[in-house]
Amino acid sequence: MDLQLTGKTALITGGSSGLGRGAAEALAAEGCNLHLAARTESDLEKARTELMGDHGVDVTIHPTDLSAGDAARELAERTEGIDILVNCAGAIKAGKIEMIDEETWLEGWNLKVFGFINLTRAVYPAMCDRGSGVIVNIIGNAGEHPAANYICGSVGNAALIALTKALGAESLDHGVCVVGVSPGQTSTERLERQQRIKAEQDFGDAERWREMLTHLPAGRPAKVEEIAEVVAFMASPRANWASGSILTVDGGAHLR
Repeated sequence: MDLQLTGKTALITGGSSGLGRGAAEALAAEGCNLHLAARTESDLEKARTELMGDHGVDVTIHPTDLSAGDAARELAERTEGIDILVNCAGAIKAGKIEMIDEETWLEGWNLKVFGFINLTRAVYPAMCDRGSGVIVNIIGNAGEHPAANYICGSVGNAALIALTKALGAESLDHGVCVVGVSPGQTSTERLERQQRIKAEQDFGDAERWREMLTHLPAGRPAKVEEIAEVVAFMASPRANWASGSILTVDGGAHLR
């Protein structure tokens, strides 16, 4: 299926690693030119070199910290005219409510929750004025299936689900599609770090970290490309009528 993305331009936050990097790969493979934003310039440089070499698309990098509202607004100005925004930057710490202090809540939410909100606020009106555009929020299924031991992330993800549904409910009246993708556990460096800590705590052996994931469908986490290819479809004109929808991609884990 031709996703009709050739020649489009996408801005991907958190685009140097993990799911953001995977989304960049999937969109570049479909012919999208890219703007990648993340904190670490060296990681962005590496991603740019690889993506341009593999796919022959234009890639512009933006080292920035999107936990600051001014940085989000400046990024929107530098990438004016984008066809697609993929909000992906952010990692919220796990822990129960008595373990997560106010500073930790603010640190996690300033990047993932307000980072998404501030960039959307800056980009969405211009898309509406043009009568076209897509915003894909990569959220996480804890928003739909909250867990007490991931309280900060569960509440933050739930807020982003509400943002996506509220905006997506009316955005198509202006020619803009707003959707969400909520992945389950996915095989990234961050997941491995988290599971190594748990394995050390539970088994006294960090090398047994894969055993922490055997309860998942097919006994494994998702591959990055399994999530990224869904993001590419949701960013395409083929998925316009899904505006306001949240697509959970976790192999059916949320139904167990």
